[in-house]
Amino acid sequence: MTLVMVVDDIPALTEQYAYDLQRLGGYEVITANEGGKALELLRTAALDCMILDLEMPGMDGFEVLRRLEQQGSEVPVLVYTGTGNYERCIAAIRLGAYSFIDKAEPMERVVHEVETVLERKRLRQELAALERRLGIESSLVGSSAAIRALREAIGRVSRIPSPVLILGESGTGKELVARDLHRSGLHPEAPFLAINCAALPENLIESELFGHERGAFTGAAVTRKGAFEAAGRGTLFLDEIGELPLPAQAKLLRALENREVVRLGATRPIPIEARVIAATNRNLEAEVSAGSFRQDLYYRLNVHVLNVPPLRDRLSDIPELANGFLTGMCRQFGLRPKKLSGDALEVLLGYDWSRNNVRELRNAIERMIIAAEGDMLRPEHVPADIREESRSPAMPSGSRTFQALRTEAERQIVVTALERNEWQVTRTAEELGLADHASLLKIMRRLNLRRGGKAGPQ
Repeated sequence: MTLVMVVDDIPALTEQYAYDLQRLGGYEVITANEGGKALELLRTAALDCMILDLEMPGMDGFEVLRRLEQQGSEVPVLVYTGTGNYERCIAAIRLGAYSFIDKAEPMERVVHEVETVLERKRLRQELAALERRLGIESSLVGSSAAIRALREAIGRVSRIPSPVLILGESGTGKELVARDLHRSGLHPEAPFLAINCAALPENLIESELFGHERGAFTGAAVTRKGAFEAAGRGTLFLDEIGELPLPAQAKLLRALENREVVRLGATRPIPIEARVIAATNRNLEAEVSAGSFRQDLYYRLNVHVLNVPPLRDRLSDIPELANGFLTGMCRQFGLRPKKLSGDALEVLLGYDWSRNNVRELRNAIERMIIAAEGDMLRPEHVPADIREESRSPAMPSGSRTFQALRTEAERQIVVTALERNEWQVTRTAEELGLADHASLLKIMRRLNLRRGGKAGPQ
């Protein structure tokens, strides 16, 4: 649903606007009675449009526009005024506002202006998406419902500067998600700095994150910036955040809340701008209950949560992933291009990939390339442990088409999701990222699925 913010120092007016915008435009509306509050809400709200009063005590509309410009915000702003001074409105447009309206305008005209602004925003986003496709594609390969839903979620939060927590099993591609968030964020040209918290020696964690002054400890021969400073206006990706010891968690929390760090051996705080993205394969709620992860840090990090689906929930992406790995590795190793046979692909589709997900698939393809002397990768080249645990026995080469294999993978995904949700269609559709339950029912009819996962002839 479209989210609109109305900013005005007169509560009765904001409430009336909120009511009329919901009634006439069907928008979700939040309100703020002064400029500072509006900027605060903007840090956590995925806002589509702001309606801003220019004449407010304290921080007026002009200062809000200046702050938005400084932050690099792309939220479209409609300004309105009750004074009839349109020269001030023109000045606001020079500061970045999209358009202006008079408070005396009928609400139908206001809704029309909001729709115009939203259409302009949509066209700009489509153009940006086209430019990205012509430049750098998303690192997340696949077209399954689960991966499409993840891409949409990345698009919604990428330009919001508040922290993001990425959850997912080992090998699902959590760092790829973080890199996509950075690439489509406010400062893609700034550094992306990845820190593996599990790999840091406990006595060096604070130095790595916050830096140190010369002589702060034995061996500190020179002053050194920490990761927060080095990331600048870019992104600091803290992988395996659940591995941080409690003392470091406390200092990380202070850095996030105060937006400043103090190097070891120093007393002067240093302001920081980097956006923090954290990732873990642990259940942090359970870690909080066990006392090994701070509850306040958990709530500070999970402002926006992205769940990366395991490979077993997106089996229909395996053909694209496997062939992508195959092409890239042959090029990297200087080998002639090789192909993956249909029956070898069927073996891969029959395995659940629970050990290491996409990373395990990549390693399997590399082992197959090494094992195969010819140009075709066949079932006998699939690593023995995967072949033995696969639920799909290999069939004669060429007996099943790529489309048949893809359909079977889609059927497995849908049946698994339905069983996990006790065949509740609406709940399953939400989990799979589909538009509504009707979309899932259409897929079930196409796959000839009935309760219990039975399928008739295709």
